[in-house]
Amino acid sequence: MRTPRKPSGLLSDKPGSAAAGRTMAAPDAQMLMLSAKVPNDQFLLYAFDGTPQDLAAAAQELLRNAAAFGELRLRVVDEHPWRYPRWEPGAIAPDQFRIHDLKDDHWQGCLDRVSRLSAEQLDPSRMCWQVHVFPKVRDIPGAAAGGSVVVVQMTHALGDGTRSAELAGALLGRRQPITSVAPPDPGPLLWRAALAARAHRSLLRDTDAGLLAPPISPRPALGINVGTGDTPAVRTFVIDRVALPGPTVTVGALVAISEALAGYLGDRGEDISRLGAEVPMAHRGAQNRQAHNNFRNVGVGLYPELGRVERSQRIAGQLDAHRRRGEHPAIRTSTAAFDAVPAWLLRWGMSKFDPAVRSATVTGHTVVSSINRGPADLSFGGCPVVLTAGYPALSPMMGLTHGVHGIGGRVALSVHADPSIIDLDDYTQRLSDALGCHS
Repeated sequence: MRTPRKPSGLLSDKPGSAAAGRTMAAPDAQMLMLSAKVPNDQFLLYAFDGTPQDLAAAAQELLRNAAAFGELRLRVVDEHPWRYPRWEPGAIAPDQFRIHDLKDDHWQGCLDRVSRLSAEQLDPSRMCWQVHVFPKVRDIPGAAAGGSVVVVQMTHALGDGTRSAELAGALLGRRQPITSVAPPDPGPLLWRAALAARAHRSLLRDTDAGLLAPPISPRPALGINVGTGDTPAVRTFVIDRVALPGPTVTVGALVAISEALAGYLGDRGEDISRLGAEVPMAHRGAQNRQAHNNFRNVGVGLYPELGRVERSQRIAGQLDAHRRRGEHPAIRTSTAAFDAVPAWLLRWGMSKFDPAVRSATVTGHTVVSSINRGPADLSFGGCPVVLTAGYPALSPMMGLTHGVHGIGGRVALSVHADPSIIDLDDYTQRLSDALGCHS
């Protein structure tokens, strides 16, 4: 098979290029340092209709695809406590491709095995991604007969949800350039901090004048805002995009989650009057393209007391307000100020983070991460993709998360839960009823 040409817009492999020794941006370094205390590898699941006739050849095709993209050959080098880590190109290792045998080869049995992969976090100094292949899986939604599942495990420092989907798409044959990332240009911290302070005053004036919605205050933590570290469990619902209510996939998912979560917590005596979700939201424009992680987390009310139509409108309005607020110059200047933080100061701050300390308030009671992974143009050994899913990481303050991932016209809404905190059968039945589908 012919080796694919390297798409334009990617990192060069020549010595002295941006790929060789590029300093890691502050947001990515923070993700790297956080992973030592709270595991945050991402697991991007893709299911295919059929199993490749020649599994070894399919594996070689993935490895050739990886070799054609400079971003997929990056490793982390972290040698000096007073400096930021840096990205260095390296060779694709043979053990970046693993084939798994399943004791239970049904769809849910595969998902159960995928949930246990979170205990095997990557060492980014060796590899920043690894492919797990489950070659023969029965009853995959949308697969005519048997199918195969490919899970791309990726260290979060290498990319946020959008960027990791671009990288996984490149592995699986998509021939589109990956969004370029420029080397960091931190500049003087004091000057950037002064600009950020001035822009923040402008943000406050615009908020007081009613031009921007005010920030949402934190919410009291509930019983699900805790984690035990037990082996997590996952469930995935697959539906057609047109069957999901709401103006957008994200809003439709939040409407259904509101209904299921309010019923689940309300029946257990929890106060759901301020029920909310934490939603990762991408920065618009190029203000943070020096980082692989280009997003912020926002809090969204779930309004379970409202009917579906009004709830959908309120949630959509809050998301729009967050987007407008995120486009204010104060957000760009505060991001630039963070980029200028010295490495030693960021390391000191992260060393003080204690994941065992429980907060009385949260941004949201569950995480809902929503990513469109593009058209259904991916394949594995000639087998076409039928769905994609993802499972946002749990944490000491988050015993329940949701992934909403679309490819083509199909959407997977996934539940990732600590089974010692969540009665998963009860909760997923409520979510199934709210979605009007089956798992």
